[in-house]
Amino acid sequence: MLGLLIAGGGLSVSVAAFQQPAAAASGQPAQMVVEVSKLRDNLFVLQGGGGNTAVFVQTDGVTVVDTKNPGWGAPILAKIKELTPKPIVRIINTHTHGDHVSGNVEFPSNVEILVHANTSVNMKTMAPASGIAQTGPPRNIFAEHANRGLPTRTFTDTLTLGSGADQIDLRYFGRGHTNGDTWVFFPALRVVHAGDIFPGKQLPIMDSNNGGTAVGYADTLMKAHAALGNVDSIITGHSTVMTPNDLREFADFNREFASDVRTAKQAGRNAEEVAAKWAIPAKYVGYTPPQAPRVRANVELAYREIQ
Repeated sequence: MLGLLIAGGGLSVSVAAFQQPAAAASGQPAQMVVEVSKLRDNLFVLQGGGGNTAVFVQTDGVTVVDTKNPGWGAPILAKIKELTPKPIVRIINTHTHGDHVSGNVEFPSNVEILVHANTSVNMKTMAPASGIAQTGPPRNIFAEHANRGLPTRTFTDTLTLGSGADQIDLRYFGRGHTNGDTWVFFPALRVVHAGDIFPGKQLPIMDSNNGGTAVGYADTLMKAHAALGNVDSIITGHSTVMTPNDLREFADFNREFASDVRTAKQAGRNAEEVAAKWAIPAKYVGYTPPQAPRVRANVELAYREIQ
């Protein structure tokens, strides 16, 4: 658990992914607690149980961005009822990973589910993410629920939903964390939800099993940065709400990672040696030290991509 704060309120999140709630000593599931931070009068961030969930209360209904781990759909729904009586009309999933999409299966069947076209393909197979130690056999939450919760609508490059205060812009800037990372803009609120392509200050998962990239990651981040316009708040995948300057630093961090690996490969060092010795440069203050499997997977991916 990474205890972090946004200005004006607590934002406590978990950087663990793809895991069920831990069992208590009694053998019963631990209590599922959804913590709420109000980012704007009609935009809330829900933490706990997986990736950060955004709840956007519009004139005629509610749009939910990401739905956390298996079993967390019901707690999200209960918390939304405390925030507004309006119906949920739409889910947007930022990418395919189980800690962002699994709650879909618990939402009403008439809710629209919108994703990037590549994510739609990925969600049909739910391949495990590279760089994450698997604690059990791969799980396809949608197959377990007769394909309930799978996308009903897709986009490729851009898509605008609604207008004025209710407007949502969906943008795709290229491969990074996966090959289907959606950036969800709320223009009237000057906010974007980035999902796990910007998870926070940490070495990201570069999921080659779902189309991610190591050498192209920073370029994709900078394309997004250039498109931010008047955005001043970025909802990250697993950390605090951050700023465009934080995103620019994160792009620099990932570019430096790829450059370091490129230099090592060109010097004749093998990937195993590089992964064992790589560490976060001291200038990147506040970055969480990565687990060894993530470093190894990212270095190996970069070695495959670098010619």
